[in-house]
Amino acid sequence: MSIVTKASHLSATEVPTKTVVVLGGSYGGSRAAHLLAEGIPQGWKVILVDRNSYVVLVSDSTDVPLTSEVLRHRNHFYNFSRYAVLAGHEHKAFIPYNINNITSSSLSDLPSCTSHVRVQATITSIDDHRITLSPNLPGSQEPDLDLEYDYAIYALGSHLPQPIDLWNHQKGVKSSLQPSAISAYGGTKSEGVSSLQERQKRVEAARSVLVVGGGALGIQFASDIAAIYPQKRVTLLHSRRRLLPKFDEAMHEEALQGLQELNVRVVLGERLDFESLQNKSAMPGSPEPRVVRTLSGREIPADLLLLCTGQTPNTGLLRDMDPRAVSPDTGLARVLRTMQLCVPPPSEPHKLQADDVLHYLKKLTLDAEEGSESSSPSSPTSTHADIPSTSPLSSTDTLVEPHLYQKTLYPNIFVVGDAADAFDAIKAGHTSYYQAEVAARNILRLISRNEKAGIMAGDDLDLELEDYAPGAPAIKVTLGMTKSVYESNGVVGTKNDGVEDLGVAVMWAACGMRDVSEEDMFA
Repeated sequence: MSIVTKASHLSATEVPTKTVVVLGGSYGGSRAAHLLAEGIPQGWKVILVDRNSYVVLVSDSTDVPLTSEVLRHRNHFYNFSRYAVLAGHEHKAFIPYNINNITSSSLSDLPSCTSHVRVQATITSIDDHRITLSPNLPGSQEPDLDLEYDYAIYALGSHLPQPIDLWNHQKGVKSSLQPSAISAYGGTKSEGVSSLQERQKRVEAARSVLVVGGGALGIQFASDIAAIYPQKRVTLLHSRRRLLPKFDEAMHEEALQGLQELNVRVVLGERLDFESLQNKSAMPGSPEPRVVRTLSGREIPADLLLLCTGQTPNTGLLRDMDPRAVSPDTGLARVLRTMQLCVPPPSEPHKLQADDVLHYLKKLTLDAEEGSESSSPSSPTSTHADIPSTSPLSSTDTLVEPHLYQKTLYPNIFVVGDAADAFDAIKAGHTSYYQAEVAARNILRLISRNEKAGIMAGDDLDLELEDYAPGAPAIKVTLGMTKSVYESNGVVGTKNDGVEDLGVAVMWAACGMRDVSEEDMFA
C-alpha cells in the first residue's frame, strides 16, 4: 500500500450527472467555484448555491473571491461591526456576484441549465449524491428541488455572533436589552441595509454598551463605538485574562492599550451572569441606566448588550446526513488532509497519524485553557499577510510529509472553511480561501482520473491528491477609526492608516466590480 494519499475512487451514481455543487458563496465557495469553472472538462457544470442574492461582506472578505494581492493589502477587518455602528456605508457591505463564467439562474430553471450557474436558494438537506434546495424568498411559489451531483464542496461556514448575524440564527438570550426588533432578513441587499441601519439606531440610542467577548469582533465593536460616540460608557467583558489568546501576547498588550486610549473599560477574567439580564431596575426612557452583573457581583451599566462570543459551525446538514461526520464536542466536520469529509468505512478504522495525535493533544490543551467561551477570531478578521502571488498555502508545495492512506465513505464531498476541523487552522477568510483551492484541485484530479483524460491543455496535474497544511496565524484588528494592531510572520505591530469604510472599494474590485463609484455601490 502506498504511503501517499491516492485519488479516492468516486462512488458515482449509476448515471453520472457531471455536476459539481458548491454550497456557500463566501470566501471558500466563491474561490472554489471560480477554479472549478475555469478548469473543469467540457460537458461538466458547476452550480454555486447561496441563500444571499448579493455577496455579503461580513468582513471585507467573507463572500469575496479574493486574489493573493487583495489578501496581502486589505487585511480583513470586520466591516459589519463598523457598518453596524457608523452610518452612511452600510450599502457597501453587499456586492453583486460577478464570478467569471458563472451566470445567475432561478431555482425552477436549474434542472435545464447546461452551463455554470449560481442560484439563490436555501439548502435543506444533503446526502452523498443529492441536495434539496428551497426558495428563500418570501411568497415564492417555486417548489423545493432535488438536485443530483457527483462532487460537492461544503463551504457553509458558521453562524456568526448575534450582533452581525443578519439571519438571526441564535435563539435564547439576545444581544440587546432593548425591546425593539431587528428587521427580518431574506438574503437581499435592501433587507441587509435596513438591518444594519436598525443596528446603528440602537447603538446611537444607548447610553452605555456592554460588549461580551475579547476576540477580534468584540474588540472592534467596542473600539468603534467608543471612537464614534466618545460620550457613551463602553465596557468590554472577557472571561480570560488575555485578549486574543491564540495570538502573541504582544497582541493583547497593544489591543488593551488601544482600547484604554479610547476610554473603553476592559474587565478581564470575569463572566457575565445571564440571570442578571432579567433585572428590570430601569425601564426604556428612564434616566437610570440599566445594570447587569458578572458572576463575581461586579455591576456594569448596559443599555445595549452585544454578545461577541464566537461562532457556531454550520454543520447541521452534514450531521443529519451522517452523525459520524461531525464531532459532537466541537460541531466541526471531520476532514482528511485532502479536505474530503472523513467517515472511515466500518472495515477500515481511521488511522491516526503523528500530526493528528499532536492536533488532538493541542485541542485538549486549548480547551482546558480556554473553557467554554470561544475567543477565536471569526473568519472575516484574519489574514495571511504578505502572501506571494503563488502562495505556498495555495500550491502543490503544500504537500506535507507522507502519511498513511485513508479511505472515507464520502470521497466526493469536501468541506472547507469554518465548518471544517482542519488541523488547528485559524477560522479565517484566507484559511477558507486556500482550503477551497486544495478541494477544487482535488476534485479536478478525481474527475481526470475517472475520465482518464487531461483537465486542461498543457496541464500535467498529478493524480495524487493534494494535502492541506495550515499557515501560521496572522491577523489585523482595528482599534477605532484609524488605528490597528496586526500579527504577521511572528511580528506584532500597529498602524494608523485606517479609513472609515475600511477601503471597501478594493473588495468590490476583487469581486470583479472595478472602477465603481460611490453611487454605483447603492445598486
